[in-house]
Amino acid sequence: MKAQGTAGEGGVRRHVLSVTVRDRPGVLSRISGLFARRGYNIESLSVAQSETPGLSRTSFVISGEQGTIEQLQKQLQKLIDVLKVTDHSEGPSVDRELMLIKVAVRTPEDRVEIRQIAQDFRARIIDVDRNALVFEVTGDEGKSNAFIDQMREFGILELIRTGRVALTRSASLRPTDVTSTTSRAA
Repeated sequence: MKAQGTAGEGGVRRHVLSVTVRDRPGVLSRISGLFARRGYNIESLSVAQSETPGLSRTSFVISGEQGTIEQLQKQLQKLIDVLKVTDHSEGPSVDRELMLIKVAVRTPEDRVEIRQIAQDFRARIIDVDRNALVFEVTGDEGKSNAFIDQMREFGILELIRTGRVALTRSASLRPTDVTSTTSRAA
């Protein structure tokens, strides 16, 4: 699946940016401050340790025109502790998000129907209660949205989403990408 920006009015598209940073206090604050100063709303944000000890990868979903996003990438690259910035809408990549959703169960028939819909979506049941089921849904944004739409008639009690995370497809990774990231991290 390609994590592609979606076009809107005036060339505004959604972009998934991955930013590899040194894992130090204040880094996320400096990055989010840059977004705020430039007038960008962060639509989703995910931060976690990367494959390299001492480095974290942050994924942002933002909307903007291509030229403005490129300027933002250059500004990010200038920040201390930022090692690499990748816009996943520019090339082949994969993206996913995780969603936890608690759905009301009012009747035994509802329980059967909810479970069947969940099975169609390959959603995992992670908690069972007499009056509710909690599901884990992993996939692209469209899958999560479709699952939400299917569950609305039963009653959504709680919902949380991680936001999109993305990686460049392996076939498009060049050996120089690996060495340049490793050498800069040292």
